[in-house]
Amino acid sequence: MENKHATLAFATLGHPDRLAVFRLLMRFAPRGVRPTEIAEALGLKQNTLSHHLSDLTASGLVQVERQGRSLFYAVDLGTAEGLIGYLALDVGRARPDLLAPLLTSRKDAAMRDTVFNVLFICSGNSARSIFAEALLRDLGRGKFQALSAGTQPGTALNPFALDVLARNGHDTVGLRSKHVSEFQQPDAPVMDFVFTVCDTAAAEECPPWPGQPITGHWGLPDPAKATGSDAGKALAFTQTYAALRRRVEAFVELPFASLSRMSLQAHVDAIGTELPVKG
Repeated sequence: MENKHATLAFATLGHPDRLAVFRLLMRFAPRGVRPTEIAEALGLKQNTLSHHLSDLTASGLVQVERQGRSLFYAVDLGTAEGLIGYLALDVGRARPDLLAPLLTSRKDAAMRDTVFNVLFICSGNSARSIFAEALLRDLGRGKFQALSAGTQPGTALNPFALDVLARNGHDTVGLRSKHVSEFQQPDAPVMDFVFTVCDTAAAEECPPWPGQPITGHWGLPDPAKATGSDAGKALAFTQTYAALRRRVEAFVELPFASLSRMSLQAHVDAIGTELPVKG
């Protein structure tokens, strides 16, 4: 990255609200987010956000795509990579005392031959993340420790979710609603993968996870918001379960022993959008 482009990028990120927008978009990457959802998550006025998005787009850090009537803003990962590389390799001169702590804080996932710890996060931890926990536990062939939590968990699991799990042969004994802070304690398992399965959880500002796990956003609509008859509500939960089952099945089939960390991230992103990996 050239100095003038890096200067523009750093100047753009120098405003706290623009930095907050960029950080939020990184949590959704590679997916885009509607401006209304960004404004709601960050508590920004629409006209103020519009200016910030314009500046981020002009700097090349963010790209915008129209889908139907909606605009979706997403991080330009190529530009982000160039900026990080500029800071680490050009400004930092690739000093080993600066880079080594980052590069050696965890082993590449492909080098490990142990059970992977996987955490699924949503807002209430009553349906979507519980589905994912039960699915990975039962489909994972003993290669994963499946966990789930919520940023604002309730006190009980959704009865429609429990019914879907039971009908699909999953043991629901021991499943419970948990707060994400339970897995941020010093004695908590070190996560290898952390997935958000709802947009609300992805928008939450959480501290970086110890061990630098691979993260992914597998967002799905909240089936608990379905209206109408009980049959219609049950269908919404069934469809959500089916979507998560497809993603978990694709995840457990990945050749973890032969994939680099970068390749694993690409596969995780593709599963979240249910698209094939490019390249």
